[in-house]
Amino acid sequence: MERTPTPETRDTAHRTMIIHSLLDTDLYKFTMMQVVLHHFPGARVEYRFKCRNPGVNLAQFAGQIRDEIRSLCSLQFRDAELAYLRSMRFIKSDFVDFLGLFRLNEKYINVIPQPSGELEIRIKGPWLHTILFEIPVLAIVNEVYFRNTQKNPDFEEGRRRLDLKISQLQEAGLGDLKIADYGTRRRFSKDWHEEVLRTLTQRLGAVASPPAKSPAGEHLPQLAGTSNVLYAMKLGLIPLGTMAHEYLQACQALGPRLRDSQIFGFESWAREYRGDLGIALSDVYGMSAFLRDFDLYFCKLFDGARHDSGDPFQWGERMLAHYHANRVDPLTKTLIFSDGLTVPRTIELYQQFRGRCLLAFGIGTNLTNDLGYEPLQIVIKMVRCNDQPVAKLSDTPSKNMCEDEKYLAYLRQVFEIEQPPV
Repeated sequence: MERTPTPETRDTAHRTMIIHSLLDTDLYKFTMMQVVLHHFPGARVEYRFKCRNPGVNLAQFAGQIRDEIRSLCSLQFRDAELAYLRSMRFIKSDFVDFLGLFRLNEKYINVIPQPSGELEIRIKGPWLHTILFEIPVLAIVNEVYFRNTQKNPDFEEGRRRLDLKISQLQEAGLGDLKIADYGTRRRFSKDWHEEVLRTLTQRLGAVASPPAKSPAGEHLPQLAGTSNVLYAMKLGLIPLGTMAHEYLQACQALGPRLRDSQIFGFESWAREYRGDLGIALSDVYGMSAFLRDFDLYFCKLFDGARHDSGDPFQWGERMLAHYHANRVDPLTKTLIFSDGLTVPRTIELYQQFRGRCLLAFGIGTNLTNDLGYEPLQIVIKMVRCNDQPVAKLSDTPSKNMCEDEKYLAYLRQVFEIEQPPV
């Protein structure tokens, strides 16, 4: 029997090509990219990288990161990868045809080491041709950093921690608790990511599409799928994802009126997908502004909402109250939690909301980068669209990212959001 290679058995010497496939990214990049192709093909954007860990010197690795990005820009979609995308009912054939000609272009991205030790990464160009940079570039920064700082990674500790997570999920009374992998961006390495997914598939069981009913007494599968399209294809998992913050942020510049930009974003999404991918992201302007826009029409039109900042318990209760107020049965709607989840926190949320609505949990860093080392808190965020500033006004103020304070103040005024306490 052929053994699956482990991170230890693979060549650990310095090597390029961290990213081997353009499918090694999150599904929501493709779903958003299709909307861009069909609705906003001329949009131009700018993204900026930020590391939230104090004192981390990423500048020293700028050369290695540039080499990896150069390799990334040499990749094209393979025929089998295009066929896999084409098999998804919400992916249109003209979009797949476009991807068949697509390459990332190095001219749109700049990696600049700073004397402070910080790393500046700016991505600027057509949205359609830059949207796929974010996830693989973050994965590259992570893997370059950890392969330089952890020459002999403690994979046994990683396996011990993963085993504990699996045991916790298999405790009595949690049979219908399902988790998904959302950990591409901040993984320790691509090889470790694959091992984690293989282990979860083997130990928890993977949900089939459409979900199969297990015979009475049998343990139901608990791995709902993965956001990573490559591993979904490779391991036969369900690929998961809808929209990210950048989509709704860009609508600030693309919509007819700033106050209506969230509504414009949801309506454009619904026109494109006609009932598929109906999970609304709730925290671009904070929960209160989201609920004001998410009226009866959207409550019925969308399948649910995703939490990504602020207190998840309060958010869930407010969502359920909002559905009740709009005479919509929460048992027909899905609440997705995806903000810095751990397994214990996931279990707490499950116990509070089980039986009151449909539930989904996306666990990222805690699944794919938990070997005992401090993970990097790194992001790439859109900061401009069509030469206008764009921003997110999160319920977690530290997650806000905008280079124009005047615009932030204006955005708060337009969406009736209080200035957070200093």
